[in-house]
Amino acid sequence: MKIKKYIAPTMPEAMKKIRNDLGKDAVILNSKEIRTGGFLGFFTKPSLEVFAALDPDPMPRDQKDDYYSPQYNMEKLTNTTTYSNETARKSEKLNKPSVKIEQARPSSDAIQFPEKITKIIDYLEEQGVNNEVRASLSKRLLKRWYREESEMKADESINKWMKEEICGLISNVEFGGFEYDKKFLNLIGPTGVGKTTTIAKIAADAVLNKKKKVAMITTDTYRIAAIDQLKTYAEILNVPLEVAYNREDFQRAHDKFKDYDVIFVDSAGRNYKKAQYVADLEEVYQFNDDMENYLVLSLTSKYSDMKHIVAQFNTVPIEKYIFTKKDETETFGDVLNLIDETGYGVAYMTTGQNVPDDISEASPESIADLLLGDGQRA
Repeated sequence: MKIKKYIAPTMPEAMKKIRNDLGKDAVILNSKEIRTGGFLGFFTKPSLEVFAALDPDPMPRDQKDDYYSPQYNMEKLTNTTTYSNETARKSEKLNKPSVKIEQARPSSDAIQFPEKITKIIDYLEEQGVNNEVRASLSKRLLKRWYREESEMKADESINKWMKEEICGLISNVEFGGFEYDKKFLNLIGPTGVGKTTTIAKIAADAVLNKKKKVAMITTDTYRIAAIDQLKTYAEILNVPLEVAYNREDFQRAHDKFKDYDVIFVDSAGRNYKKAQYVADLEEVYQFNDDMENYLVLSLTSKYSDMKHIVAQFNTVPIEKYIFTKKDETETFGDVLNLIDETGYGVAYMTTGQNVPDDISEASPESIADLLLGDGQRA
């Protein structure tokens, strides 16, 4: 391997020298800010000292495209960390089985990322962000790092960059609460995730803040306490509530509330690891264009269980997630993982039992803030 040192005022100028000297396949091994010129330590100018290398026997192009290396490729500007090759691409809606991606053990001569990038990526690992997502964010950060003329400025910008890159990663999915462009809002999900309390919060906002004419239907006939709980909320909000035991009951309630602005539907909480319970929902509901469906998941659940639940609902037209119990966990990487893997956005996040409080609409920015905490991770 041919290794040379270059000194230049800025990284773009250093890259130009390296490209002209070593060619487009050269890689950056290391860089640091130094001061040159002057007299007796005075009037020095900031410069960059860059070590670059050229491998006389580079790996084949098809392998290079799939391999994530912390070395900086002069042609693509897209190489990243020492994670293993991807063995399968994500399925947009979990209709295909996913493959677990393991983190490769770095080789002894692996080149380390800049300390600031390493620190913030390690923090995302602690948050539970998976290897594939971390690798993607690593690539994005490294590109921006080397485009910055000053390493000091790069240090100061790393948190801002990470927030922007997380937002960019999930910008292609829809976020935000119910927009009242459909007649029905239906909350579905497993037992114990807080569907009844959550639908009461959304209904309270509709009545008190948005001045909507609201009605409610519950199909949770398996738990008497759930019906009583929703009846209490309905009485407080002064809105009608119907209990539907079957499709005929649901249709009658639908017809009864035809003049209302919106109808909120609370579904039965069951063990949805069993496909039959999802089929039972389809027997009662009329999943059509006039109904918006949100899948409610608890942030205290294991990620493997969340993915299995999403897969079980692959026959239901889910628009967005609602994540509950945000106040009961300190790790939020699974939110980003699930958005990235399934392509569904997030409507709301909930933090407690207070109605109508303890709920907020989600956005890419709020997800990034949730992951990065106080923004002082790097």
